[in-house]
Amino acid sequence: MKEVIAIKRQLQTAAKVVASARSSQKITTPALIGQLFTDFVPLNGDRVGGEDPAIIGGLALFNGQPVTVIATNKGTTLEERMACHFGCPEPAGYRKALRLMKAAEKFHRPIITLVNTAGAYPGAHAEITGQGMAIANNLYEMSTLKTPIISVIFGEGGSGGALALACGDQVWMTTASMYAILSPEGFATILWKDSQRADEAAAIMQLTPDALQTAGVIDGIVDEPDEQSVFCQNMTRMLSEQLSHLQQLPVTSLLAKRQARFRQF
Repeated sequence: MKEVIAIKRQLQTAAKVVASARSSQKITTPALIGQLFTDFVPLNGDRVGGEDPAIIGGLALFNGQPVTVIATNKGTTLEERMACHFGCPEPAGYRKALRLMKAAEKFHRPIITLVNTAGAYPGAHAEITGQGMAIANNLYEMSTLKTPIISVIFGEGGSGGALALACGDQVWMTTASMYAILSPEGFATILWKDSQRADEAAAIMQLTPDALQTAGVIDGIVDEPDEQSVFCQNMTRMLSEQLSHLQQLPVTSLLAKRQARFRQF
């Protein structure tokens, strides 16, 4: 009986986290950037003819220090959401992100990525224009960038679409976020041919922040209360502490730790 109760609680917890991660009440990317940074200057284009609004990137000040900010964007209006594919980036978005990260390395700016995406856009155009290669290039290049990288998943963290922006020295999640190889619905469809068992799949996938921290996949969890201003204060505090720590490390140690971190998986 106790085992049954424990399983039911696990199902409820995982399902609640998934619902919170997808909530329409979650802070938007522009609002989050506006709360965390000052003097944000967006930079567009991948320099090969593409621009993807699903990724917002640019320069900003964080506590007076220049940083490069890269974030997924789900949009706010219906028109914006459709243009952003509801937060699912295309190859141009990942190439834009990599361009900004390489510039950050050149000018010794820390990189902060903010991730909330169900995954990379799976459309035919995205595949034709090199979706897999764009993601792979990000994974490879981020492993060798000679500047600190902090990645924060603040909503959905879906598969390679999220990982392409989350190969950081530090990877954090908020309490109302999830991180998984695919959606619970997709997992349930593959495993049981029944997407209605998504809640059960979510529990099995161990996609909650607590489970992922226990497994060593992420470094920490930021409390995300309903009050957005308090949440942003929590984010600011965490970023300040982690940036200070990472910037004290020699580049050789920074890269060695980052590469060892992901090789263990």
